[in-house]
Amino acid sequence: MNKIYSFIVSVAILSSCQKRYELASLDSFDVQSEKSSYSIGDTVKFSIQGNPDNIVFWSGEDGHNYAYRNRTSIEGNTILLDFNSYSQYGQPDPSTLKLLVSTDFSGTYDKDAITAATWTDISDRVTLSSGQDQTPSGTINLNDFASQNKNMVIAFRYKTTELKTSNTQNRWIIRTFNLKSVNEQGSENILATMATAGWTAFNFSGTDTFWSVTSAQLITARNFTELDDDWVVTKQFNPNAATPDQGKAIKNISNKIAEYTHIYTKAGTYKVVFVATNANVKHEDTILKEMEITITD
Repeated sequence: MNKIYSFIVSVAILSSCQKRYELASLDSFDVQSEKSSYSIGDTVKFSIQGNPDNIVFWSGEDGHNYAYRNRTSIEGNTILLDFNSYSQYGQPDPSTLKLLVSTDFSGTYDKDAITAATWTDISDRVTLSSGQDQTPSGTINLNDFASQNKNMVIAFRYKTTELKTSNTQNRWIIRTFNLKSVNEQGSENILATMATAGWTAFNFSGTDTFWSVTSAQLITARNFTELDDDWVVTKQFNPNAATPDQGKAIKNISNKIAEYTHIYTKAGTYKVVFVATNANVKHEDTILKEMEITITD
């Protein structure tokens, strides 16, 4: 009798646990739009049926494309750099400042690794200050390096070849630094700024002079007794890196939703996706509702 009772209790507990972790069906979930074509600035209204635990909305716009939710790299972006410079004091001497790029730097930030890397001088692509502060470099295209699909590092090198007096020797200040990628749709992804470029300074000649690095600028030091060869190098960048697209959570288990609205600001055809999910600690069920919305001027 005890064995029969224990068996009945066990079956009851198992059945209770199974019911506890059962997920509600998503069969009733559906999304419909009032129409398939709208103008820029119109309010697009989506009617929602069913009551799933969670709903995530993917508008299909740049950065919110369901197809790119797991994408971490993309080729074909345009890589652009610009900065502002200032040749301060003395006589402006653009030959003392070089802009360099390497795609085979090992990532070890010491003098041996700097020396071992292959550096391409792209100073001829740059406009440097001739004594005016905040001189724009112009937009520097780095696609030839990005096409190699390798990590990239950028360096400024300050090298003097003759000693000068305090009346003739200049120093360089880099005021801004902006490295970005631009996709085919024209959207920008910031790869680095002055504050986030991860600068490391190296001194190869001129024992007491280094680049001064702050979140706002880079400054060389003037040296009247020794020749200088000073570098400042960024962290490594993957020029083809991409941030996975993100959807917008519009419902969780604590609320209900019968409709959702969205406004598009650019013309085009967008693949809209609503992802509904029911989940507990044991299971998860997901269903997608997809549609195309055309936005006209």
